[in-house]
This record gives sequence, C-alpha cells and structure tokens, in this order.
Amino acid sequence: MKNSIAVLAAVAAFASCVAQAEEATEPKLARGLLMKQGGKLVFAPCRDRSYAVMEDVSPHAGVTAALDRIGLEAGKKLYVEVFAVLDGLALKASGLNFAQPDGRCQPPGGKEEAWQAAGAGWALAAGGDRVVLKRQGRADLAVPYGPFRAEGALASYEASQGANKLALRFEPAVCEDKAAGVLLGWRATVTANGEVLKGCAWQR
Repeated sequence: MKNSIAVLAAVAAFASCVAQAEEATEPKLARGLLMKQGGKLVFAPCRDRSYAVMEDVSPHAGVTAALDRIGLEAGKKLYVEVFAVLDGLALKASGLNFAQPDGRCQPPGGKEEAWQAAGAGWALAAGGDRVVLKRQGRADLAVPYGPFRAEGALASYEASQGANKLALRFEPAVCEDKAAGVLLGWRATVTANGEVLKGCAWQR
C-alpha cells in the first residue's frame, strides 16, 4: 500500500513538473533585484529568498546592454522587471519592462494600473474602467478602458467618450526616461484628439 502511495505521489509530482514546464514556455513578468557577481547576473525575486542566474536571450543581448547604462556593469544593484522564462536555476530574459538603479523592490500595479506611460509634460494611466491622460495646464482627458489589441509585438487601444478620442500605441523597445532616471520597455505614441504625444510606457 505504501509503495502504491509513493508511486502515485511520484506520478503526481512528475505531472506537476511537466505542467509547470509547459506553462514556463511563455515569457512572464519577473520582478526582482539584479546584480553582477563573478561575471554572472544574479537575480533575486522580490519577496522571495531564492535566486536565479539571469541569461540574456534578447536580440543582441539588448536587455543587458540597456541595464549596463544605468550601472549594472559598474556593480550597482538594480530593481528590474523583465519578461522571462525560468529554466531550472536560469532565468532567461527576452525583454525589459522597467528598471531603475535604486535597488529596492517596487509594488506591482493593481487593477487600476494595467499600463502607465509618460512623456514631456504628460502622464497616462490605463486600468480599471478608464484611461486618464494628464497634461500640464490642461484638463484631464478620460475615456473608458478595455483590453489592448495585440498586433504582433505591438499593443494598441482606441476609445472615445463624448468629444474626446484617445488612441494608444505601445511598441516594445528600450525607452529611457532621463528625468526619472529609469529604463522602460515600451515606446509610447498617444494621440489625443489629433494631438500626438511621444514618450515611454510600461506594464504595471
């Protein structure tokens, strides 16, 4: 009987591992602290005492090259959000969402903050039931929020309310917000009633 239970437990554990491996084939957002130690990139997840060695599998090692610009190569501890797959003890990063040289974990966004974007003189938050665009010296522009449309690697959304029309287009590419001193993973184009605004965006 004990042998049967042990066999069943082993089968269940194996099935669980297979299921996790299948789920891990799709890159997901990993948040944590990153440092370069002994020539390796050591990633420590937020709220977790484990660690993984990060491997940059992005085209031309673009993630690492971007992080070097804000101090990774110089030995700084960075807070990073990367799109990655966990393969054993290796975290294979294929894209960047957010990074800053302040080595402290940041809280993830809630339902009210699925996306954020910002540029010179403007900021946008999308999530919950609305998208709100704030611009210096002007009234806020708000439209209903809904799921973004995927066009290959692009994310886009359009909505209107009354006389207001808003179109969002986010393209995956490293985007530096020099004023805030952070790296973001998306270039943002926001069209508000015909006015085109450029900036950076990130998933929350």
